[in-house]
Amino acid sequence: EALVVTTPQEVALADVRKSINFCKTVKMPVLGVVESMSGFICPHCGETVDIFSKGGGETTARDFDLPFLGRVPMDPQVVTGGDSGRPYLSSAADTPATRAFAAIVDQVVDRLPPGKKTAGLQSAGCGCGCNTGSSSCGC
Repeated sequence: EALVVTTPQEVALADVRKSINFCKTVKMPVLGVVESMSGFICPHCGETVDIFSKGGGETTARDFDLPFLGRVPMDPQVVTGGDSGRPYLSSAADTPATRAFAAIVDQVVDRLPPGKKTAGLQSAGCGCGCNTGSSSCGC
């Protein structure tokens, strides 16, 4: 299975359309489309500002009759987590980006065939260390 991730810019969407067509050609199921870098979260006020266009991922998913799994906003904490070697979901507080990641992971897991739901899958869980795989474990 493939998960298609795009940014909202048209140049990226052109490549994504080619990738989706390739998946169709080789009969590889596409689980859905995710729009990354969909808005920027201001580290000072928390407001999301659309620096690039918005909605290209959703439109592309609709054009190809694929599920649109969500948008992940740009968040400086994602870069900080990557630079420090700590997975973002396990080190970040409750933010729009962590909620988006968690919701997308839940949808991807729901779309996996029964035998593949946990095979080779490591979840960041809620970030508390419980590794329940749920974005709302209640911890």
